[in-house]
Amino acid sequence: MNKAFFLTTLIIFLVFSVVKTNAQQKEKINIKNSDVLISSKNIGKGVRRLIGNVVLEHNNATMYCDSAHLFSAQNIFHAYSNVHVNRGDSLHLYGDFMLYNGNTKIGKFRKNVRLENDSTTLYTDSLDFNSGSNIAYYFEGGKIINGDNVLTSVIGYFYANDDMFFFNDSVVALTPDYTVYTDTMKYYTEEKIAYFLGPTNIYSEENHLYAEDGWYRTEEKKFQFNKNARYQNKEKILKGDSLFYDDLDGIGIAINNIEMIDTTENMILKGNYAYYTREPESFLITDSTLLIQVSNFTDSLFMHADSITSNYDTSGNYRIIKAYHKVQIFKDDFQARCDSMVYNFQDSVMTMYTEPIIWSQGSQMTSKIVEIHMKDDKIDFFKLINTAFIVSEKDTSKYDQIRGKEMFGYIKNNKLSRVDVFGNGQTIYFTVDEKTNEIVGVNFAESSDIIIHMNNGQVNRINMIKQPT
Repeated sequence: MNKAFFLTTLIIFLVFSVVKTNAQQKEKINIKNSDVLISSKNIGKGVRRLIGNVVLEHNNATMYCDSAHLFSAQNIFHAYSNVHVNRGDSLHLYGDFMLYNGNTKIGKFRKNVRLENDSTTLYTDSLDFNSGSNIAYYFEGGKIINGDNVLTSVIGYFYANDDMFFFNDSVVALTPDYTVYTDTMKYYTEEKIAYFLGPTNIYSEENHLYAEDGWYRTEEKKFQFNKNARYQNKEKILKGDSLFYDDLDGIGIAINNIEMIDTTENMILKGNYAYYTREPESFLITDSTLLIQVSNFTDSLFMHADSITSNYDTSGNYRIIKAYHKVQIFKDDFQARCDSMVYNFQDSVMTMYTEPIIWSQGSQMTSKIVEIHMKDDKIDFFKLINTAFIVSEKDTSKYDQIRGKEMFGYIKNNKLSRVDVFGNGQTIYFTVDEKTNEIVGVNFAESSDIIIHMNNGQVNRINMIKQPT
């Protein structure tokens, strides 16, 4: 008994649901107004012609036109001239002709089509819409105006419930500051946010940005670019897996596989995290950091460090590079290591701090502080400050040595040609028989100041300036 009652109830419920669904699907188009209503076999069987101030309603949408043909049996009408569809308070559609199917809730606008939704207007010649899902789409080209922003594409969808446009094929967006070219894009009209879903180029007067995924907040002027992201202006190129830039605040962040190319300074910087400020211009790069100073004359300089910063001096004319922790420098004519380094582009001076060591042409140089003065991308001279020491290999077990408070070393033809020692000068050097090329003696000398002349990296002559011993 209970089972039979349950089955009967279930069948009634299912039948009622089907009837209700069919009723919803076949909601009839209602005539709200028409100056003239004509029914004639000459027009067609079951067809009514509506003329003058025509108003129709269906699915909470109100439709206006100058004239229409209503096919009641099929629940379809054709609207002609000054066609206007209004749904809610903010969504309006206009065109010269519309075909509407009340069963599918799909309308097709043709010629001089205009869609208005709050502050956004769409212009096209062919537009289809679904009054049930509140989705409209064009497929033969359209133009959207939203405030100061203008966008064109071949294909576009408008999701009224989400205030969102989806564009595809030859998308071009014009803003007061940028021009955007992409293949696929979403745009939210209320938030004024554009999402790029394919290869995208963004141009301004001075900048070019490229990415294959990302977003742009048009009012806040903030960018987020992912996948093969690239930024370029007249002086710099920046690449990375992900780039973020705040144009109003002038702040940029790059993450993973970063490469920055400075064409004015012939410099390349690499790392996995970068932070940039526009005013005053500066940046920080860290995580697997590499700096390459590209030479126009000889080889390039390579520098590794935990982090590298760059900014300009107080005049704003000259760049200053600073490297921190585990600094290593490699170049054809020298190699160096220290804990921190400062390079000033004004006078081309590299200053090394905390246990600096230089290796060049078979010599090792150390002191508390080292200054390397560059000229034409080569070492011109170096300065060893406080506890200066130079050691050069004579053979596998013997080394020439120079010690003092400070030293100046001068480079000629990529070789150490002279060393000036100031304060507590000491030298140990081995003499070699010119015929046999064997070591025949060792000399030791002390003087307050010493001038040491070198030949092919070897001690050739020593001048004691004060207190020789």
